[in-house]
Amino acid sequence: MTENITGAEALMRSLEHEGVKTLFGYPGGSIMPVYDALFDHKQTLNHILVRHEQGAVHAAQGYARVSGEVGCVLVTSGPGATNTITGIADAMIDSTPLVVICGQVGTSLLGTDAFQEVDLVNVTSPITKWSYQIRRPEDVAWAVSRAFFIAKSGRPGPVVLDFAKNAQVAKVDYKPENVDFIRSYTPDPRPTEEAICQAVKLINSAQRPFVLVGQGVELGNAGNELLQFIEKINAPAGCTFLGMSALSSDHPLNKGRLGMHGNLGPNVMTNKCDVLIAVGMRFDDRVTGNLQKYARQAKIIHLDIDPSEFNKNVKVDVAVLGDCKKTLKLITEQVAPANHAEWIAGFDQYEKKEFDSVIDNAIHPKEGPLRMGEIVRKVSEATKNSAIMVTDVGQNQMFACRYFKFTKPRSVVTSGGCGTMGFGLPAAMGAAFGASDRTVCLFVGDGGFQMTIQELGTIMEHRIPVKIVLMNNNYLGNVRQWQEMFFNHRYSFTPMVNPDYELIAKGYDIPCQTVTKREDIDAAINKMLTTDGPYLLQCAVMEEDNVFPMTPPGANIDEMLLEFNNDKGC
Repeated sequence: MTENITGAEALMRSLEHEGVKTLFGYPGGSIMPVYDALFDHKQTLNHILVRHEQGAVHAAQGYARVSGEVGCVLVTSGPGATNTITGIADAMIDSTPLVVICGQVGTSLLGTDAFQEVDLVNVTSPITKWSYQIRRPEDVAWAVSRAFFIAKSGRPGPVVLDFAKNAQVAKVDYKPENVDFIRSYTPDPRPTEEAICQAVKLINSAQRPFVLVGQGVELGNAGNELLQFIEKINAPAGCTFLGMSALSSDHPLNKGRLGMHGNLGPNVMTNKCDVLIAVGMRFDDRVTGNLQKYARQAKIIHLDIDPSEFNKNVKVDVAVLGDCKKTLKLITEQVAPANHAEWIAGFDQYEKKEFDSVIDNAIHPKEGPLRMGEIVRKVSEATKNSAIMVTDVGQNQMFACRYFKFTKPRSVVTSGGCGTMGFGLPAAMGAAFGASDRTVCLFVGDGGFQMTIQELGTIMEHRIPVKIVLMNNNYLGNVRQWQEMFFNHRYSFTPMVNPDYELIAKGYDIPCQTVTKREDIDAAINKMLTTDGPYLLQCAVMEEDNVFPMTPPGANIDEMLLEFNNDKGC
């Protein structure tokens, strides 16, 4: 049975049909009919009014990352739409499923440079899985269903719907659509028996296997399959930036994080293994370092759902195309049990070296200013390592990812491929809505915090229980570290003159405390975590602290620096 309704009302019905519960947005002229329709759906569609459209997209990203659902955004045309571009690009490279719905001028005005007209489809086509302009109300139900199907299937990603105003107000005989097939689009490719057999053969012959765990494991809900696989073949594993919570931090086969600021053992052993098994990761340059000398000694098996990732950066010996939940299971069923105790024990020397040279002083400093590492570890332990860790970008991100620990999946929300400063605060808001039963801890620096600080207004309005840990070093810390190490201490425009964050928090009615002394930090963290609603804990940290280990740009991944000598350099 059909009902004659407006295109705007058809959008509301279609969103409900897709199971949308929460959306983040900001109204404006070209989307006003939709917001008028939304007024009658407030009981079923929980709309969160953000303070900037970029915040809406990052919030939707945080929501999607922790919930496994599609994040939904609603904004107006022109600057409202273009303000979403950074978040859309971030979502594309980090494989986050979003549907971003933007208002547009009426079709009769397209191409006339009308007020707040932007050719959004062409602007966003390179950074979305699909970008489409809805010009008729008859296309609303189909476009919405197709958008959600594309966003969440295969390798997830963002979709943009550009909704012309005339299509919002015109009437249509509405009937919900269910798009589950698109010609020439194969989101769930079937793995070939040949590829599975080749992978099994290589794994069975391995003396020094090493598994690289990417975010694809979590996107594919394949945590159990991963665990069964690595335990059966008794292989150590290293995690990428976005894949850190796919494997519990305390699992004996989890040897830590890969990459530029990862752990020493996984990086060194990458260039010593004989079979490298990459699962749901894309061989990012921050993971590989110098490609010419990356794992040259190893046979490489790559499991991924996206065929474009095979041989893009690293030449592989076996490409296993398919959903890793399925491909891991197929391989595990056929591989022989193994014992690689001696190979695994080889990681111990590097773990000890890193602990003695870097970690011990980072999390247990004996004197001096507060260190970011100790704050992160204390917060993690205070939450029994079960919280969702959200970060902004910079040193706060690197320290958080190094020293936070994980016991549950979907616990990492950070900007990986794009490295978007300002991501953290709105993403933490979204995460709090996406996993309302869990504690959300945001680690943010003074630089990134100010980029989206207006979202404190959203937190205030909804009393979103985000625990904000502001690690204030009065610098753009990551850039400052590079200036110290590679630009002869020339701190060009990285020192920060900061506002009074306690006064700002007070203005937004958010409890705040500033800690400067080590003996006060435990009590302050406890107060933050036990206070209902949002909380801002400002920590005055060492101004010139550096993140180590570090693989310098252009170096081999196993050429990690454990310290920086101010007199002798690297």
